[in-house]
Amino acid sequence: MTNAAFATSASTPSRAEPIPVSKILPWAVFGGLMLVLTVYFVGAEEGATSLIGGSVVHEFVHDGRHLLGFPCH
Repeated sequence: MTNAAFATSASTPSRAEPIPVSKILPWAVFGGLMLVLTVYFVGAEEGATSLIGGSVVHEFVHDGRHLLGFPCH
């Protein structure tokens, strides 16, 4: 059984169309912001500069801190 939606002609190869930067840029900025926030919460969210009081975030990401090489003791 063949599906017409996936049928391609041998004489016309399909080419991927480039994605405009204006469509990629917002997602790239969002991804970069999420990366920076993640590194902050895993690596620096404790002590005098903490946004959330106590050691909740520290204990939640404790093993991840060790895997990423952050000292925590």
